[in-house]
Amino acid sequence: MKCTQFYPVIMTGDVRKTADFYREHFGFRPAFEAEWYVHLQSAQNPAVNLAVLDGNHPTVPESGRGTVSGLLINFEVEDVDIEYERLKGAGLPMVLELKDEPFGQRHFITRDPNGVLIDVIKPIPPSPEFLAQYAKHAVPT
Repeated sequence: MKCTQFYPVIMTGDVRKTADFYREHFGFRPAFEAEWYVHLQSAQNPAVNLAVLDGNHPTVPESGRGTVSGLLINFEVEDVDIEYERLKGAGLPMVLELKDEPFGQRHFITRDPNGVLIDVIKPIPPSPEFLAQYAKHAVPT
């Protein structure tokens, strides 16, 4: 398979509220907007995309309709400490406070209006016990 793009699509009961959340707090802008679907693109990096879809829209097979559950979205950022302070200051809930993980991440977790967990991450060097589990080209620095 030759994939030309990959992005998550969040199924929700409130497309506008969800799209506005990602615009306001994560710097996305619309690339396509309809009442039932909004395709969002990062204002800083057009390769970073996210879509929001009415979970009951006819394009979704009936067996798959509804809203999202069991989803965690990762945003890898340059300065996780700044993003933590910014989003906490904006009143977003902190499901996991900012912390360093031995497997090579400094991160925190918040959530969107649908309950989708959002993990904001800065790669950091892993502990020796986790270093061996990384492919040589993928070791965080």
